[in-house]
Amino acid sequence: MTSAGSRTRRPTDRPRPAARTAAATGVTRRAPSAPQTRKPQPRAPRTRIGTWLSRPLASFHLVVTIAVLLTVLGLVMVLSSSSVEAYASDGSAYTLFTRQVIFAGVGFALFFAALWLPIRMVRRLSFLAFVGTVILLVLVLIPGIGTKSQGSRGWFTIAGFGLQPSEIAKIALAVWGAHLLASRRTDIPSVRGMLVPLVPSALVVLVLVLLQPDLGTAVSLAVIVLALLWLAGLPLKLFVAIVGTGFVGTVILALTAGYRSARMREFFNPGSDPQGIGYQSRQAMYSLADGGILGRGLGQSRAKWSYLPNAHNDFIFAIIGEELGYVGGAAVLGLFGLFVYTGLRIAVRSVDPFLRLLVGTATIWITGQAFINVGYVIGLLPVTGLQLPLISAGGTSTATTLFMFGLVANAARHEPEAVAALNSGQDGWFWRRLVRKPDAYSPVRAQAARAEAVRRAEADRRASREAAARTRSVSYENGRPARGGKGGRPERGVRQKRSSGSRAGERGFRR
Repeated sequence: MTSAGSRTRRPTDRPRPAARTAAATGVTRRAPSAPQTRKPQPRAPRTRIGTWLSRPLASFHLVVTIAVLLTVLGLVMVLSSSSVEAYASDGSAYTLFTRQVIFAGVGFALFFAALWLPIRMVRRLSFLAFVGTVILLVLVLIPGIGTKSQGSRGWFTIAGFGLQPSEIAKIALAVWGAHLLASRRTDIPSVRGMLVPLVPSALVVLVLVLLQPDLGTAVSLAVIVLALLWLAGLPLKLFVAIVGTGFVGTVILALTAGYRSARMREFFNPGSDPQGIGYQSRQAMYSLADGGILGRGLGQSRAKWSYLPNAHNDFIFAIIGEELGYVGGAAVLGLFGLFVYTGLRIAVRSVDPFLRLLVGTATIWITGQAFINVGYVIGLLPVTGLQLPLISAGGTSTATTLFMFGLVANAARHEPEAVAALNSGQDGWFWRRLVRKPDAYSPVRAQAARAEAVRRAEADRRASREAAARTRSVSYENGRPARGGKGGRPERGVRQKRSSGSRAGERGFRR
C-alpha cells in the first residue's frame, strides 16, 4: 500500500539522457528569449582583385584607365586603317591620324574640365546647354552655314575641322534630362511629371536630326531618352508602349528613304546586291574571316587597300578583327563590358539621384552605341552609321565621348567613400593638384531645394487657378465687362452668354 501523495515509479519515468547530461555538466537552461537579429557583416575580399576593388577610388581609376586604353587603341587603329587612303588622296599617310590626335587632345582637355566642374554648376548650366544645342541644330540646316557631307547636312566647318552639333546634343539631352527627372521624380511622382517636358523636347531634337538626315544619331538619342525614362521608374507597360512606338517609327523611317530602304532589303536578303549596297558589309565579313584567332598582324590588313569603304570610321572593328584577330576584338568588347560594370557600380554607390541617372544613362548610351556598331559590322544588325566610341575616326564624337567619361569619373569621385578618402588626402600627387576636391552630397540641402521647387510650383498653380477664376467671373454684355459678385457669380440682372457645342449660336441665362 502506498500513500495518496506518493506514486509508484515506472521504468518509463527515468530522466532523459539530455537531462542527465545537463545535470552532470552543471549547465542550467535559460528561459527562451526573443530572437536577436544580427547585422550581416561584409565579407572580406579573398582575392587581389577584390581587395583592389574595395578601395575607395577604384571606380575612378577604372574609368580613367578604360578611357585611356580605348583612346590609345583608337589612335593606333585609325593610323593603321587610314594610312593608305590618306596617302592616296593627300600624299601623307598621317593626315587623318593627325586630325584624330588633335581631337583626342581636345577631348582629354574636356575630360579634365568635366572632372573640375562642380555638380551643382553642371545642373545649373544643363538647360542653357540644351537650348544652345537646339539652336545649333537649327543653324546647321541652313544652306551656307551647315556643311553637307555623305548626304547629310550636319557639320560646321571651322578652320578646316568639322564640328557636328548632333554629338553635342547627346550630352546636353542626357545631362538636362537627368537633372529634370532628379528634380521632379520625388516631388511629382506622376507619369506626366516624367514625360513632360522631357519627351516633347527630345522629339524636337529628334526631328531636327532627322531633317539632316542622320538616322544613326537619331537612334542614339532615342536610346538616351529610353534610358532616362527606365532609370527614373517609368511604368513597365508605358515603357514597352513607347519602345514599340519608337521601333515602328524607326522601321517606317528606314523604309522611306531610298538608301535606308536598300540597306534594310540587303539585311533581310544577304547577297542580293553584293557589288552595290551590300558590298561594304560583305567586305567587312571577309576581313573578320581573314583575321582568324590571332590576326594577320598590326598594319597588315588587306581590306584597307581600297577594298573596304570607311575602314577608319564606321567599319574600324572589321580592321581590328583582321589585324588583331579574335583576341583583339574580344579585348575591345571586354573593355566596353568593364565600362558597363564600372558605370553600374558608380550608379549604385552614388547617393545623389542626379548622378545615378546621369551615370546610368551614359553607360547605356555609350555601350549601346558600341554594340550597335559591332552588331552591324558582324552582320547581326542593319547598317546605321553609328561610330565605335573612342575608336572610330570622328573628331566631335571622340571629344564629346571623352567629356562624358569625365562626367562619369567626376561622379565616381563623389561616391561617399571616395569623398571621405579625398578629403583625408588619400589621392595622388597628380590629381590633388589638378582636380578640385568633391563636395559631399547633402540630403538636407537637396530636400530644401526640392521643397522650394514644390513651393514655387504650388504658388504658380494657385496663381493660375485664381486667374482662371477671375476670367470666369467676368462676362461680357454688349461689349462691356460686368464684374461678378460673391464666389465669382454674375450680378443679379446681368445676362451671361455661354457657348454650346451642340447648338448653333448662344443663349442667355439668368441667375
